[in-house]
Amino acid sequence: MLSELEKQIIRELQSDIPLVPEPYRLIAERIGITEQELMDIITKMIDQGIIRRFGAALRHQDLGFIANAMVVWEVPETQIAEVGPKMAEFKEVTHCYQRPSQPGWPYTLFTVLHGMNSDECKEKAQKIANATGIHNYRLIFSTKELKKSSMQYFMD
Repeated sequence: MLSELEKQIIRELQSDIPLVPEPYRLIAERIGITEQELMDIITKMIDQGIIRRFGAALRHQDLGFIANAMVVWEVPETQIAEVGPKMAEFKEVTHCYQRPSQPGWPYTLFTVLHGMNSDECKEKAQKIANATGIHNYRLIFSTKELKKSSMQYFMD
């Protein structure tokens, strides 16, 4: 069973992390403990498997990135292990996934790019194509964001 303090920490961590130089100190102050105590408890919960994943979701539209493209790449199976990590290393790539090809759909690697406009996404994809030698690809642009939320635990 989790203590009330652990539940309170989870509630804080599943909310937006404060955009300040020392966010964990601010969280600790809100809870009424020291930053070191907070970090010790978080580390313990990770070690115990209570916290299994820590992630951050940026609201890219709020940052001015209004164009979003999933780029689907036709990469031969024999090159996936080499090309996939190369694509994932690009700072422009926020997600990189391998998927099996399907009849009529030869694409095996999927990357996600964000840009100020669609031309910027196209330029980023071309840069990746030039660096990897993979030139058979398509950009699929988002038209609307339908959901971006995380699980919420121990809410009142």
